[in-house]
Amino acid sequence: MDHISKRAIFLNHVAQTSTYPLGLEISHAEGVHIYDTNGNRYFDLNSGISVSSLGHKHPIVIQAVKDQLDLYMHTMVYGEHIQNPQVRYAKKLSEALDDSLDAIYYLSSGSEVLETAMKLIRKVTGRYEIIACKQAYHGSTLGAESLRSDIEHTSAYAPLIPHIKHITYNNVAELENISCRTAGIILEPVQAEAGVVLPNENYLQKVRQRCNDVGALMVLDEIQTGFGRTGHLFAHQKYDVIPDMMCIGKAMGGGMPIGGLVANQKLLHHFAKYPDLGHITTFGGHPVICAAALATLEVLQSNDIISQVLKNEKYIRNKLQHPIIKEIRSSGMMMAVELTKRKYLKHVVNQAFEGGALIDYFLFNNRSFRLAPPLIYNKAELAEALDILLKAMDHAQDKYA
Repeated sequence: MDHISKRAIFLNHVAQTSTYPLGLEISHAEGVHIYDTNGNRYFDLNSGISVSSLGHKHPIVIQAVKDQLDLYMHTMVYGEHIQNPQVRYAKKLSEALDDSLDAIYYLSSGSEVLETAMKLIRKVTGRYEIIACKQAYHGSTLGAESLRSDIEHTSAYAPLIPHIKHITYNNVAELENISCRTAGIILEPVQAEAGVVLPNENYLQKVRQRCNDVGALMVLDEIQTGFGRTGHLFAHQKYDVIPDMMCIGKAMGGGMPIGGLVANQKLLHHFAKYPDLGHITTFGGHPVICAAALATLEVLQSNDIISQVLKNEKYIRNKLQHPIIKEIRSSGMMMAVELTKRKYLKHVVNQAFEGGALIDYFLFNNRSFRLAPPLIYNKAELAEALDILLKAMDHAQDKYA
């Protein structure tokens, strides 16, 4: 199959998510690099949107997958058989969290995790109102889309799930909208697609207190912030708040598709009765993928990868200095580089690609580009990758000089 026919098949027979796909034809990927079929090497500065935190083809994760393949793959829908990778992962994760977050419901994707959380907070509280934040993205299924505030996008799928209200992240006054009618609030500890918006001092604690006052549940979407991205294993640990439920995914599987809803066992047990099988999934907790997730968590906890995140964050901020940069917002290796003019953005992204570095856009911020590199970058690799970005910014500045 030649290059032209593969591209034609991609465009004509693989469902597209936009009319302008990057169309990078992948040969292989390893460490912090992705290679195309023309032999070009690219620095991955996206991690597949915060997925490949251990880089590509991590040997320990690969070996864990191979070892589990030799034992068994799917045996039964989730929740019926005792499978070693699930049990070991649940134990190891719970040991790293507060005692109130002692159980996990395994799922296959972040959107599915959010859907499950929405069901559970309604069942537990007997209430139906849900609060979400403006300019947040929680997934693309109908329920997850209902948490999204930009009507321009969601109107194509109307009517959405009713009784969802939106408040402004970091606006303490609007927390009054969380009331005795509210089942729960679902929010990110750091708003990702808004362009890495950090919580103001004590904002998350004030959300926690308001939920306590009115009997609502606090759900943190840590799908992008989890597994070392912010310099702590989870962002809620960094910002000193404990949710009732935590949604995890993306980097969880070391490049394999998996997610999970983490909560107290008593909360999650609501799915087991009244009615029975209150939530079921076929492939959630797949043993091969759980084995990859376990290996990923063990690697993160057994060396200094997470402890290096804040040092690398400081290095990036110090090196990435340019006249067209207005601001860098960051929480660990989750970063938004805001430019002084909107028109610079596409030229920086495109020129970085031409120079051999992959960066990306945000959904709700059209002046900033995303940096979410694998956590395993060393200083020499970072220096080379950042030089490409600086040259790309030179190009954008010269174009509009």
